[in-house]
Amino acid sequence: MEQVIHAVVLGLYLSVMLAIGIYFYRRNKSQTDYFLGGRNLNFWVTSMSAQASDMSGWLLMGLPGTAFILTYNNGMAEALWTAIGLSIGTYLNWLFLAKRLRNYSEKAGNSITIPTFLENRFRDKTHLIRTIAAFFIIIFFLIYTAAQFSAGAKLFNAVFGIDYQLALIIGALVIVSYTFLGGFSAVCWTDLIQGILMFFAIVLLPLFAVFKLGGAVETFDLAAALDNATESFGFREWTGIGNGLGVLSIISIAAWGLGYFGQPHILSRFMGIRQAKHIKPARRIAMVWVIVTLFAAVILGVIGKAYISTVVSAEELATMDGERIFIYMTQNLLKGPFAAILAGLLLTAILAAIMSTADSQLLVTSSAISEDIGKKLFGNKVNDKNAIWISRASVLIIAVIAVLIASDPNSSVFDLVSYAWAGFGAAFGPAILISLYWKRMNWQGALAGILSGGLTVLIWRNFIKEFINLYELLPAFVVSAICIVVVSILTSEPGEEIEKEFDEFIKAETE
Repeated sequence: MEQVIHAVVLGLYLSVMLAIGIYFYRRNKSQTDYFLGGRNLNFWVTSMSAQASDMSGWLLMGLPGTAFILTYNNGMAEALWTAIGLSIGTYLNWLFLAKRLRNYSEKAGNSITIPTFLENRFRDKTHLIRTIAAFFIIIFFLIYTAAQFSAGAKLFNAVFGIDYQLALIIGALVIVSYTFLGGFSAVCWTDLIQGILMFFAIVLLPLFAVFKLGGAVETFDLAAALDNATESFGFREWTGIGNGLGVLSIISIAAWGLGYFGQPHILSRFMGIRQAKHIKPARRIAMVWVIVTLFAAVILGVIGKAYISTVVSAEELATMDGERIFIYMTQNLLKGPFAAILAGLLLTAILAAIMSTADSQLLVTSSAISEDIGKKLFGNKVNDKNAIWISRASVLIIAVIAVLIASDPNSSVFDLVSYAWAGFGAAFGPAILISLYWKRMNWQGALAGILSGGLTVLIWRNFIKEFINLYELLPAFVVSAICIVVVSILTSEPGEEIEKEFDEFIKAETE
């Protein structure tokens, strides 16, 4: 009976998402409509969409799953420092990047994608920046989208007992459907709903568990006992300081925050906001959402370990997949017909988290194919109408490849996301950030930054990390920034037209 109720709630939710996609399908008349919603987003939609698409199924599954292992391998500390790094990164991204990118992307040829903006900003007539940037978007978003599909399959498998491979296909079909139809506006408005749902789910569930266990003190004492600690968790356990986690490791973990400067699916929200003056209220909303949800996710992993230990045997607990703790808690805490409705809503929050990111990734990847590669290959043959349909076809192709990548049921959502996050952060972060603040930067520097950042992530992850356990984003970000500065200085200055445009932009920003 409870499974039926869960299925009905999930079904109703998915129907609403598809209805939104159909609604905006009729309103998309141009590429700017399909990829940026006509630059007409209000600040509520912008802030919630940026953060919901940012956090993904990783927020409700990956991060709690890391905290779930408690002090083993400093899981709690890693989760906490990741949350701190992401909170700081979110704030700095909104503060230093959002307004400038919104205005400069419109000034620089009304750019609608990150590769197009970089090409227009530096008047790159070779089109190398645009093409290489588009290829990096395709590579890393395939990994990122696969992580979301994997999380969705784990949800359907755990809740309904559906075979992982079948669940993978079902989840992908739903996400692809409304992204295919509605484009950017459908993605952003569904993200608003999904972001609200995620917020209340991640806050309420640990509170239910604490109430069930008799209070916060009892709950954390139980978690500490499971960890063989003589006392409840203190500063050492939460931070890892004095518990084997060194300064370099903490910096490496917190470096997740650097990734924000280069995430195309987040940056596109800044480009799509209606007016630059809406950035400040959007930033405030975003920061409240981020801080509350991130730290609630860390707490959820610890509380979840304590609660679930009262439900399953010690043997089951030892082999349990920590990334499914949100699902297990919901299923065990909320039983009975009425509670099952609430459980259905909470489980829907996981689907919301997955969908809010996967749809954005599919859209950005399809825009890279149609706008940044298709137009360069076929020139004037690709008009607005053709480009939209090329984008829709790209959504389907990318989704199929992502499903194949995610076909391993043992794939880790956390690991897949961290890989893609590093790739974008290093390939685009320094290039975007420096391009908005340094007039001397030229197209050769931008190209060097993108190439060196993206390649360093790939090389470090596959060949160096085994020997130097440092999150690949940190060294790759530094390498990219150095290459941008050095190559720009060693090559010719930007043209007079580019410098004049930059000066006018800075003057307008300071007025």
